[in-house]
Amino acid sequence: MGSPPNGAPGVAHPRVYMVLGATGGIGSALARRLAACGAKLVLAARDRTRLDTLADQLGALAIHIDATRLDHVDACFDRALERTGRIDGVANCVGSLLLKPAHLTTQEELAGVLAANLGSAFATVRAAGRTMRQTGGAVVLVSSAAARVGLANHEAIAAAKAAVEGLTLSAAATYAPYGIRINAVAPGLTRTPLTHRLTSNEASLRASAAMHALGRIGEPDDVAASIAWLLSDDSAWITGQVLGVDGGLATLRAKNSR
Repeated sequence: MGSPPNGAPGVAHPRVYMVLGATGGIGSALARRLAACGAKLVLAARDRTRLDTLADQLGALAIHIDATRLDHVDACFDRALERTGRIDGVANCVGSLLLKPAHLTTQEELAGVLAANLGSAFATVRAAGRTMRQTGGAVVLVSSAAARVGLANHEAIAAAKAAVEGLTLSAAATYAPYGIRINAVAPGLTRTPLTHRLTSNEASLRASAAMHALGRIGEPDDVAASIAWLLSDDSAWITGQVLGVDGGLATLRAKNSR
């Protein structure tokens, strides 16, 4: 990821990064990558057992929250500041996946998708704007290639993730004067516990891989590496961007020569 996202030798304070949704496939890959660079971590998630296990492995502060609730995320930022003294960057890796056409989607399912994907992203931006205006820093949200290219049966998740991209642009404009950079990544299909039903079926996996110009689906570290870069000083002049980390899914229809 280029320059390490922490204090290099001679620098007094390592960077402090918060990862929401830290127990998911991408969140845990990001946490491990940042820890390997020497950063101090604050990890937040709803699954207390998995969260505590990961935090113990990485020597991180664990905070059990429901990231769809504004008060939980506010309290998470407050506690992180109390314990670490600063927050240099935040990544919201919270999300869900619903593959249904609109006419089969229930009110409860739609509300759940919007809460997990848009609600948690808004709560993250809100808390970052409240607590990081004095010091600046970086915020990275997670969108999806589904927000950028029409994929059948993705109506709810596409709507939620498209809203995350709109949030990214507006918030980046609002908080740029305070030195807070806000960007997003938009992954293609990535092999995580959330997508296990798709990636564990060989026929489905082959079909999905063929939709990506690079001929494969993503791995969690593909996405984690891009998030870590957007958190680091190597991207210090980048804000208000949505980076496609999707093997070309949203933009390319390459000739298959394999």
